[in-house]
Amino acid sequence: MKKMGLAAVILCLLLASGFGSPIHADDYQGVKSTRILTSTVASNGQKLSYLKTDNPEVTAMLVEIPPGGETGWHEHAVPVYAYMLGGSITVEMEGGRKYDFKEGDAIFEVRDTPHNGRNNGDRPARLVVFYTGEVGKPNVTRVKLPESKAEPPR
Repeated sequence: MKKMGLAAVILCLLLASGFGSPIHADDYQGVKSTRILTSTVASNGQKLSYLKTDNPEVTAMLVEIPPGGETGWHEHAVPVYAYMLGGSITVEMEGGRKYDFKEGDAIFEVRDTPHNGRNNGDRPARLVVFYTGEVGKPNVTRVKLPESKAEPPR
């Protein structure tokens, strides 16, 4: 019983000193932090959602798109977040709406929505991309070019 009482006193002292207090990402002491973006929606206004799985897997990738290059039309069934390290890209959504991202921008990607990223600049676009997926399931699925973008028959 004495051990339980001592543990309770130590826990109370730690809590009173601030140890164990909840903090936010930009509340760190002695560390410089800059909020880049906080949002509840993706770039196109789609509400953000988390994957429900018992087998989570996070993949971090460095993606480089050369000038004139593109990702190809694809979609994600998992939440994807990116940060532009350099260059710029234009992301076109199915339906023709376009979004521009440049160095220093955070990207909260859309789910289950066909899109294509293209580097229209004169230097490589570099992004670090985080896929918050599931073990054994793809983070990216290639899709056909939307009919509205298909080349007219000759």
